Amino acid sequence: MTEPRPPHYRAIRSFVRREGRLTEAQQRALDALYDRWGIPYQEYPLDLTRAFGREAPVILEVGFGNGESLAAMAATNPESNFLGVEVHRPGVGRLLNLVEAQGLRNVRVICHDAVEVLKHQIPDAGLAGLQLYFPDPWPKKRHHKRRIVQPAWVELVARKLRPGGVLHLATDWEHYAHHMMEIIEANPAFENTAGAGRFSPHTGRRPETKFERRGRRKGHGVWDLIYRRRDTPT
Repeated sequence: MTEPRPPHYRAIRSFVRREGRLTEAQQRALDALYDRWGIPYQEYPLDLTRAFGREAPVILEVGFGNGESLAAMAATNPESNFLGVEVHRPGVGRLLNLVEAQGLRNVRVICHDAVEVLKHQIPDAGLAGLQLYFPDPWPKKRHHKRRIVQPAWVELVARKLRPGGVLHLATDWEHYAHHMMEIIEANPAFENTAGAGRFSPHTGRRPETKFERRGRRKGHGVWDLIYRRRDTPT
């Protein structure tokens, strides 16, 4: 049973809603396509096989932005199911349009806070992979508590990934990259696939995003971290 929260309780969010104005195309997609490819938020575990209409490994992407890279991965990996979670409706609308235009049948979308989705809607050991690409780095020290990658989040991800499942993160903020590594490697459920204390080379495992291309033009570095969920934590 969930413990009661004090009256002043307010969960710390790792995001700010700055979604701006929906385009007509995005609004039409939300109106016409969300019932088909979207999944409403609920506080009990999903039947993932039923949600996708087939049994296949499920990859969850937290904060997919405009959906460009998620759609590309779904198109090139038809043997897997992709579940995108995003709070910003313009990005959800854009992804829905891409799904419809490209005829992708292995994508589902949830427009809600990803931490709550993970806690309540994803069954334990239900995921083959989880992707977190370019989350808000919250660079000011007083805001570091808002970073999504924290010990409790890593413990939650460990519970939702099946043994052998992959946690893949990427950031263009070096300090956050080291923060991620320190937090994840403190959890015995995860093994760094590149070796302890090492970042993974970008070998095309994920598509380059529009955000990433813009950052590279400005001289920004990019750091990838890939971890495997151990069968038995050491």
